[in-house]
Amino acid sequence: MSSHSESNIVMADALTLILHNQHALAAAVEEVTKWLSDNGIQKVADSAVAAMETLDTNAQAITDAITRLRKF
Repeated sequence: MSSHSESNIVMADALTLILHNQHALAAAVEEVTKWLSDNGIQKVADSAVAAMETLDTNAQAITDAITRLRKF
């Protein structure tokens, strides 16, 4: 296995862990958002929804990078 290929595997593995963290953070923000919304704090809940959208967008970009790295 080439050094370049090994580096891609290491990088893909690290990005996979970051992606798992993204999903965990998104789940936590979702729970807080639900609580905020249920307790009448809609403006803050709306901000939390925007944060979740950013997490989703970035999670997709990380997933795409992992896929590209694993192809080589």
